[in-house]
Amino acid sequence: MKRLLPCRDCRRPVLWTITEAGKRMAVDPDPDPAGNTAVWRDGTGAVRSRRPSAELPLTGWERLYMPHVATCPTRTEQLALPGALPPGVTSLDAHRRKKRR
Repeated sequence: MKRLLPCRDCRRPVLWTITEAGKRMAVDPDPDPAGNTAVWRDGTGAVRSRRPSAELPLTGWERLYMPHVATCPTRTEQLALPGALPPGVTSLDAHRRKKRR
């Protein structure tokens, strides 16, 4: 049985995995064919994840899951561009455009 913990931002249940680099990554609890993360349980019972590639495609014991950061409503709201900047904040976009020329 999967051990699901709530996301700190949106409180939805997530499945925590360990990546090939040894980092923790949250994925949505149900497999998703549109996902980009291969998840499997290793011999010790740990839930592992990796990014499938052309060299290492999805294997029979792995399932595709969607990373939770892509579907977390709180995160997507934070990443949305604001309509207007708060008072006292200056946009540097014009300066950056001049510098690139």
